[in-house]
Amino acid sequence: MNEHIARQLREAAEAHRPDRARMLARVQRGATGPAVRHRARSGLRSWPRLVLAGVAAAGALATGGLAVAGIAPWTPPPSNTATVAPDALTPTDTPAPTRSVPPTTAPAPTSAPAPATTAPPAGSPTGPRPAPSASSRAQHGPLWSEGAVDPHSTVYWGQSNLTLRTTQPLTSLTVELRVAQTGDVRDAGNWRTLPADDFTVTVQESGGSLVYRWVLKPGRTVPVGQHEFAGQYNHATGVRGSANDGYRVDAQSAGGGASVWGGFSPGR
Repeated sequence: MNEHIARQLREAAEAHRPDRARMLARVQRGATGPAVRHRARSGLRSWPRLVLAGVAAAGALATGGLAVAGIAPWTPPPSNTATVAPDALTPTDTPAPTRSVPPTTAPAPTSAPAPATTAPPAGSPTGPRPAPSASSRAQHGPLWSEGAVDPHSTVYWGQSNLTLRTTQPLTSLTVELRVAQTGDVRDAGNWRTLPADDFTVTVQESGGSLVYRWVLKPGRTVPVGQHEFAGQYNHATGVRGSANDGYRVDAQSAGGGASVWGGFSPGR
């Protein structure tokens, strides 16, 4: 079917206004009106005509309805289902996290750097070494000396070391080492790096101290170099102080006599 015919059918269907009441009245009049006396053959003819007219009218109504239904677009009946707005189906957007801007503050005043400290060399005492007292003399003539508590001393045993250095041969030498009596101080031994046969050694209590004394025998000589003397002792349990301990060295060389003395620094 071309567009022209479809348009004509659409216009005819839209313009058609069937008068249902009139058609029904005509059908009723034909059914209830007085019968015309004719011959039986004529009466038999009129009834089918009325029936055919009604059928034709009904067919026209049906045809018009079908034509309109075929041409006009079908519109679905309204639904009772509630329509959800599109915005309701849209997931709620998560708000972007608010970036907190730190308040602008003035920079703190820069303090002056602390003065650098120099760590003590390895093997030195953890604390500062005591300054020599006015009554000490560590060097004189060819002699140089240093006293220190041995670092291996314990809470019940100690050792005091004396280092003696000479730049000239010594023909006479007396070394005296004093350990103050601080409680149960008793002799536990002694030693030196020079030959034992060259010295006379005595250990005794004198003036509240345990005194170790080494005296070079006549005719013997102490060579140039560094030499060690040590006194060992037991004492009362605990950390023992050495503030009252001391030493003295008297020697004779070709250049004359020399003497040194001093105390004992903490072990190192």
